[in-house]
Amino acid sequence: MSKPKVLRIINRLNLGGPTYNAAYLTRYLSPEFETLFIAGNKDETEASSEFIVENLGLKARYINGMYRSLNPFKDYKAYLEIKAIIKEFKPDIVHTHAAKAGALGRLAAIHAGVPVIVHTFHGHVFHSYFNSIVNRVFVGIERYLAKKSTAIIAISALQKKELTVDFEICAADKVTVVPLGFDLERFQKDKEVKRQQFRSSYGLTQQEVAIGIIGRLVPIKNHAFFLEVVKEVIAGVQQPVRFFIIGDGEDRALVEQQAQTLNIAYESIHWNDETLNTTQTIQHTETKLVFTSWMQNIPIALAGLDLVVMTSLNEGTPVSLIEALAAGKPVVSTNVGGVANVVQDGTTGFLTKTDELKIFSQHVKNLVANRGLREQMGNKGYESVAAKYGYARLVEDVRTLYHQLLSKTKEA
Repeated sequence: MSKPKVLRIINRLNLGGPTYNAAYLTRYLSPEFETLFIAGNKDETEASSEFIVENLGLKARYINGMYRSLNPFKDYKAYLEIKAIIKEFKPDIVHTHAAKAGALGRLAAIHAGVPVIVHTFHGHVFHSYFNSIVNRVFVGIERYLAKKSTAIIAISALQKKELTVDFEICAADKVTVVPLGFDLERFQKDKEVKRQQFRSSYGLTQQEVAIGIIGRLVPIKNHAFFLEVVKEVIAGVQQPVRFFIIGDGEDRALVEQQAQTLNIAYESIHWNDETLNTTQTIQHTETKLVFTSWMQNIPIALAGLDLVVMTSLNEGTPVSLIEALAAGKPVVSTNVGGVANVVQDGTTGFLTKTDELKIFSQHVKNLVANRGLREQMGNKGYESVAAKYGYARLVEDVRTLYHQLLSKTKEA
């Protein structure tokens, strides 16, 4: 009996949860399922996460016309290319990940008559991305696609509520909650060695408290709020502190300009992952903010940091916070999307509303001043995420779902 075929489609291979999710499923559902993994093209402002796929012994096939931005001509070409791949590969299941792949991939699968069509919402764009008119258009499109899909995967219970109740994308019985999964044990290995690598490279003294924000520099991540926090904390603590913006993106120049406006001294010192060192080892300076650009080896950064913050306006499942907790670091975050499913408020970190600058800053100040509290919260972090967000659980959840859907198809 032939093994079931899966065509897995992802928007693009950029750093983040969707790439890890799709790669782990492709790697560890084999050999039970035969999978063809295809991806769109990343933006020039994003770091490639192709290394994640390659490290798992996988190779992605690229859809040349599929980009993050909307472009009717390129999108139509991508749709035709996906449809041709479906005709060639003849999948039993098409599983799409994230919005653009979900739209083009599902549309092609619908028109090609694929038996099982599954889509994972890694986040959604129904608020905080576009104006109300555009939001309504996207909601309408997603309702149509969900109606034609066999199953929808939400990555948190809160996201399922948003899809089924808040935005009425589809009925609740069509949605299965499958949290993301990662290799979290790597954040526990050689932590002291990695901490020394990071801190010596950036000239951090033993007394300095290092605070980081990790992710793309784009409007939804709200780095303007982060910089206001930086200003509040610098003015309100006695301990020496250094803030790190780990990541890059389209808002880089704007964020630097905002830092200048707030009189926050900063410098750009890019990390070199291959040598596990920066391009230059620096001595301690009075600089309070460092732009590192992208880092592939995030476990080294997290080992060197003392706490992690996130200031997003909207999130699916916050990968940077899962990784921070896995590394034993407390977090302070805005309470948006699936954040509350990851962070235990008051136990592994603190959560605030998106407009509570003073409260957010005070939480950071308290953690800066209280090493015991940082260690107490950090010690509870790994155990809070290890079982729930391990990749073995992810693979088993999706394997079970696939067999259920294939069985129903045969019965029909």
